[in-house]
Amino acid sequence: MTITIGVHNSNPTLYYLSRLDYAQQELAAVGETAVFHAYVNGVRTGELLTEGVIDFGGTGSTPPVTAQAAGHDIVYTAVSAPRPDHGALLVPEDSPVRTVADLKGGTVHLAVGSWQTHLVAKALDDAGLSYATDITAVRGDEHSEKLLRSGEITAWVAQGAQLVAAVRAGDVRVLVRTGDVISDRSVFFTRRDLAEQRPDVIDALTRALQRADDWAKANPREAAEIAAAHQGGTADDWETALRALPWRIEAVGDDFLTEQQQGADVFHRTGFIERPVTVADAVARKAA
Repeated sequence: MTITIGVHNSNPTLYYLSRLDYAQQELAAVGETAVFHAYVNGVRTGELLTEGVIDFGGTGSTPPVTAQAAGHDIVYTAVSAPRPDHGALLVPEDSPVRTVADLKGGTVHLAVGSWQTHLVAKALDDAGLSYATDITAVRGDEHSEKLLRSGEITAWVAQGAQLVAAVRAGDVRVLVRTGDVISDRSVFFTRRDLAEQRPDVIDALTRALQRADDWAKANPREAAEIAAAHQGGTADDWETALRALPWRIEAVGDDFLTEQQQGADVFHRTGFIERPVTVADAVARKAA
């Protein structure tokens, strides 16, 4: 059996795993082989799992919730440790926006459907505001930073090397740090059939994930140079961003499931997902 692992730029563990041999080594130990399927939009991970395009994937916190809401039968397999400094909601240095409540009526650029939606929706909800009605959420792009600095948008969610570069350049202010609102973990998931019928494969993949994290932690400069060459930005900014990540894989625990449920409830309340989701349903059932 060949296990197809989805990989996209936004999941750092899988990004580096695809450039190392650890998945192949760990799966060989259980009689399987690994191939990687590259795609751009992590929001599609649940869809790709259901269609059989991939067998295993990883994203931030929002895509598995929207996958459940769309009827995809996914199972969480592992998560990263919290990443409190992975991202931030930025405003211009001279902006009158001083609290999340001040965002009301403003335009916020973010990666809609990613963990950034969880961050903004939860921050607004905590402030008594609604993601659906109190801001205009717009999908960010390569122009977002320029629009923020010119005052054409109210706020922008940046992450990784892009965040490091923006803060280094100055004239922006961190309104909300990711860790102030959510744990912002990388989240790994698969189809229910694979999770429940081949737990040995899931265990092998989890070991491979941790080995990739161990490599990135031990080789931050090399990892930074790879990312800069492939994704843009400078190796120095990438190294700063990568050193801020925890590089540790953890089991799916109650704290994570509780936070995911809180996010799912906010999404449903604001209409970001059309039906309620029970996050605990996305856990492998124990064999009788």
